[in-house]
Amino acid sequence: MTDQIEISLINSLGAMPPENWDTCAAPGEGRPEDPFVTYRFLMALERSGSVGPGTGWQPSYLVARAEDQVIAVAPMYAKSHSQGEYVFDHNWAHAYERAGGRYYPKLQIAVPFTPVTGRRLLTRPGFESVGQAALVQGAVEVAEQNRLSSLHLTFCTDDEVAAGRTMGLMHRTGQQFHWDNAGYATFDDFLAALSSRKRKNIRKERAQAQGFGGEIVQLTGDDIKPDHWDAFWTFYQDTGGRKWGTPYLTRAFFDKLHDTMRDDVLLVLAIRDGRAIAGALNFIGRDRLFGRYWGCTEYHPSLHFEICYYQAIDYAIVQGLRRVEAGAQGEHKLARGYLPNTTHSLHWIADPGFARAVEEYLVAERAAVAEEVEVLTSYGPFKSTPEEEDHD
Repeated sequence: MTDQIEISLINSLGAMPPENWDTCAAPGEGRPEDPFVTYRFLMALERSGSVGPGTGWQPSYLVARAEDQVIAVAPMYAKSHSQGEYVFDHNWAHAYERAGGRYYPKLQIAVPFTPVTGRRLLTRPGFESVGQAALVQGAVEVAEQNRLSSLHLTFCTDDEVAAGRTMGLMHRTGQQFHWDNAGYATFDDFLAALSSRKRKNIRKERAQAQGFGGEIVQLTGDDIKPDHWDAFWTFYQDTGGRKWGTPYLTRAFFDKLHDTMRDDVLLVLAIRDGRAIAGALNFIGRDRLFGRYWGCTEYHPSLHFEICYYQAIDYAIVQGLRRVEAGAQGEHKLARGYLPNTTHSLHWIADPGFARAVEEYLVAERAAVAEEVEVLTSYGPFKSTPEEEDHD
């Protein structure tokens, strides 16, 4: 059926009605499963200048139509660098260019600056298989026709990995730390599942953090005011400057977020003497909380752990969410109840010789990642058996 599907590219989501995109990206009623692929999130990136000219992220969204009906879409970008992706291929680029090739530009199907697992091949319900196939085929054809080096789908789902591998894409794995809700009614229920030493450490950290001299508040929806974004922008600039040199998002992005997505946001702020001194930005999905950015203007012991990790767990328990995803990297999350989970990406490389070399590397890397996840899980903070003795 893919030969009956029309594939097109658009360089702005403004070129299509929001409902056409969200029918594929956010089907169903209620809160979207994944807020990052919604029309309003991607448009916030566009309209704020966080992607587009001068950023190295040039929108080239894929749209698949059958009989004038949009059946599948994908957030695709032409990339002139490998920044803001969190599945690092810098070594691939260096190796290819040392061999005389040109790695950039490349194509990236991803949510910019967002290492969160979710659907990347967004299909209208009922068109999953044919839509995924059409999008992959269309993306590869775009790369071939424009003589681009490669195509990358990052932080995709298990189902997309299975479909992509059958279509000849190479599979890469990584790992992140996530907290899973085992039906806890309270934070103390979660603590009861931990070993005595880890439980005591978390209680100590929470008490230490709470002693910073102010209050910690959780804000969402209309409780978030414009001046809260002014404070958070200061935090984001500080952290972004230290991590990446230049923050990826513009100040205008947070204004767009406030206008269109504040109901999908949980902002956790530490406030002292009427002034926010630290904060964390989270996004709320249908059954997950996604921790994204943190920053502060003052250092206080354990405040980072409280605002980023423990407040997120508190919120997830109260709201009945099944998981907290705390972003990329950070083995320090392990002691705080966040366990390693495997992440996935798919890749296509035009040069056959280089593709073979990368595939050999990925076989070894997948084995190493699986071993790392197993080892780290064994060092987790949870009781080894339900009968393990506790000493509080």
